[in-house]
Amino acid sequence: MLAGRNRKFQRTEVRGQIIEIPLKLCYNKARIMAKNGPVISNRQALRDFYIEKVVEAGIQLFGNEVKSLRAGKGNLKGSYASVENGEIILCKMHISPYEYSREEEYDPLRPKKLLLHKTEIRHLVAKISQQGYTLVPLKVYFKHGYAKVELGLARGRKFHDKRAALKEKQIRKEMDKALRQKNK
Repeated sequence: MLAGRNRKFQRTEVRGQIIEIPLKLCYNKARIMAKNGPVISNRQALRDFYIEKVVEAGIQLFGNEVKSLRAGKGNLKGSYASVENGEIILCKMHISPYEYSREEEYDPLRPKKLLLHKTEIRHLVAKISQQGYTLVPLKVYFKHGYAKVELGLARGRKFHDKRAALKEKQIRKEMDKALRQKNK
């Protein structure tokens, strides 16, 4: 860093050379990465379901829920989306109470309304009405300051399908490990 002057550049060493990067770019990149990274993910859903289509939806939250989500204090395990009165509701998503909130009567499992266009809702309702389909939340993240959830239109896997998928994954890992050792 330049000392004592109006700092507009950050000096970093890359391959033995000193390069000056504008501070504006450094801070913006870090800010973008912090805002757009996934806050919560549901890896169990990827194991238990075949995901056929992915849809992004906004979530209607209270202020203390947003702050708690930004801190990463949420859980998607066992959550699902259902249709009530032509609206899609996210059920059983746990958001821990915010530490510094004064609200005492807070329900962490409160159903949350999802914000989608009517055409998307109609399409999803038509698919869900078919037997075996469900809406499963895969990720919760922030995009341009708004909380978003990634919903997957999913069909359940049978137990033997899960075992076969785990076996394939293990074989792939072993092959990759053997190739890496061979290339060393």
